[in-house]
Amino acid sequence: MKKKTKTKAKKAKKTTKAKAAGKAAKASKTAVQKKPKRVGALDAAAQVLTKAEQPMRAQELITAMAEDGLWSSPAGNTPHATLYAAMLREIAAKGEAARFKKVDRGMFALNM
Repeated sequence: MKKKTKTKAKKAKKTTKAKAAGKAAKASKTAVQKKPKRVGALDAAAQVLTKAEQPMRAQELITAMAEDGLWSSPAGNTPHATLYAAMLREIAAKGEAARFKKVDRGMFALNM
């Protein structure tokens, strides 16, 4: 009988150690997750247009975003087409509340 209680006591110690290790791991994960949020292509385009104060094409925006270090395409072949489509989607979805407006064929400006 005594052997069984010793075994239970050992198991209880192991589980409390495992729980403490789990809590420490969760605490370290939350500290790691507090990295600064990466800027998306639309947010970077809005920043570039704010600085430029003139309408720009999607290709020019991609180039300016890369030069400023705001955003670069991870591995896409046509990031300008993706940005163009995303800006059009935002304009269509939000209407007057969109950050961008289309001023000419292929030209976008900030919607003020």
